[in-house]
Amino acid sequence: MPEGHSIHRLARYFSEVFTDQPLRITSPQGRFSAGAARLDGRRATRAEAYGKHFFLVFDHELILNVHLGMYGAWTFGGDEHVATVSSIGAPRKIGEREQHSLQLSTNPVDPPEPKPTTRVRIVSDHGWADLIGASVVRVLTVDEAGDVVASIGPDPLRRDADPQRFIDRALATRRPIGEVLMDQKIIGGIGNIYRAEGLFRTGINPHTPSRQLGAEQLHQLWEDEVRLMRRGVATGKIITTRAEDRPGIALNDAWPEHAYYVYQRQNEPCRVCGTQNIVVESMHQRKLYWCTRCQG
Repeated sequence: MPEGHSIHRLARYFSEVFTDQPLRITSPQGRFSAGAARLDGRRATRAEAYGKHFFLVFDHELILNVHLGMYGAWTFGGDEHVATVSSIGAPRKIGEREQHSLQLSTNPVDPPEPKPTTRVRIVSDHGWADLIGASVVRVLTVDEAGDVVASIGPDPLRRDADPQRFIDRALATRRPIGEVLMDQKIIGGIGNIYRAEGLFRTGINPHTPSRQLGAEQLHQLWEDEVRLMRRGVATGKIITTRAEDRPGIALNDAWPEHAYYVYQRQNEPCRVCGTQNIVVESMHQRKLYWCTRCQG
């Protein structure tokens, strides 16, 4: 599923294209018709991301909450006034990136015929957005949205994030750190790629009991995830390699061949130690990638 940086980019896109104006909201598929009716014609005031949850806030204090899950995706189009991203979400064949061939229209208030699977369609003055396949699509009150946020651990991309909350929760469990990083109640927005790459970059064995790492090492891990995820927001891609480990390859040219250290690189030479000790195994029903030499 999309990792936290993509949801923050989604919120930024919605802020640019869909806020401060009344929106036409429908459910072509029909499964969200009641929710769409509660929001249709209202003005969106802001868009926010918290972990892997997206929130679009309206002027009558109701909120559209979406979690894309494994198969959800937004598709966008519009006129020359809108940005260049065309989709965020599934499918992603190699790691995670966005599509950038925007469907332009001279009349965005008349978007193309929706797919039969389109759960939500949102139309603004200059653009449109279609949502398919999401695991969560609902209308919440302010209090209900607050309860969702309270259930999520601190989000490394938010300015109001408190890393001490992550550290305290990580120190309170014996579970392996590779499992802890995927627990959205402990830290929000980390997915399989940022989990694997962050642990590699900090030299941590993913099987280490979380409480054994200590506060200093957990803080180092947090800070590195912040750096990597901010890079993801800036570039629209997950690129975790340091410049010295991809000599001659600029950041903008690194994806996908030079983007990762261990993710989906099992049996390939490690970029740091040079050995073929990158393995893939299962941890908590998800694939775990790591270098048994660098992180042993």
